[in-house]
Amino acid sequence: MQFTVSLGQMDVKLGQPDANLKTVRTLTAEAAQRGADVVVFPELWSTGYDLERAGQYATGLDAGNFAAVAELARRYRIHILGSMLSLIEPGKYGNTAVWFGPEGGILGAYTKLHLFRLMDEHHYLMPGETPTIVETPWGKAGLAICYDLRFPELFRHYALAGAGLVFLPAEWPHPRRAHWRTLLRARAIENQSYVVACNRVGESKGVRFCGHSAVIDPWGETVVEGNEDEGLLTATIDTDLVAEVRAKIPVFEDWRPIE
Repeated sequence: MQFTVSLGQMDVKLGQPDANLKTVRTLTAEAAQRGADVVVFPELWSTGYDLERAGQYATGLDAGNFAAVAELARRYRIHILGSMLSLIEPGKYGNTAVWFGPEGGILGAYTKLHLFRLMDEHHYLMPGETPTIVETPWGKAGLAICYDLRFPELFRHYALAGAGLVFLPAEWPHPRRAHWRTLLRARAIENQSYVVACNRVGESKGVRFCGHSAVIDPWGETVVEGNEDEGLLTATIDTDLVAEVRAKIPVFEDWRPIE
């Protein structure tokens, strides 16, 4: 089974949710025009790492920019994924990726399990509690966010649960671009899964972000990869390849859990 995915690699404007939403609207319209079934945006695309003011931005998943994205999904009849600041409970916030279906409903929500100390997430955010698998028209898809890429256990959990796709919004900094590219391939190869990763570009608070959003197939081959410019990447994913690769190298039949 095939479907088309677009990656909205954008320069996130710090603390400017209205400007960032305008960019998301433009890229979503272009993705729909290209015939994309799914469009993915970066981590914290609406605000960037303006975590000191998280309380001003965070909302429930049915309000604020979450509601705006739901309407966008309905308008263009497209699946949309990206992470924003969510209100978990009064005074507590999460970095939450929400998958909206083409009717505007929430098909799955995932709050980042592993908080990134180097950008002070642990001072302002609550970690998520559980992994999330979305039942998509193209099979099961696991959700992860940025720093989660360094924790292979999460990706193995998704593969063992039957997911052949993992989607990852990110704000990955430039000094570790080689890590980004290597880990995307590693997670795809070791789990014989597609990894669909959308990273931001630009600079914020003195940190430059490396872009290179990509779709990696279960062989570890690059289906599409961006550069460091803002723009939309589009690729076709053939989910039948997951079963073919897993049949040729039966990793999961040979896997033995280590206690």
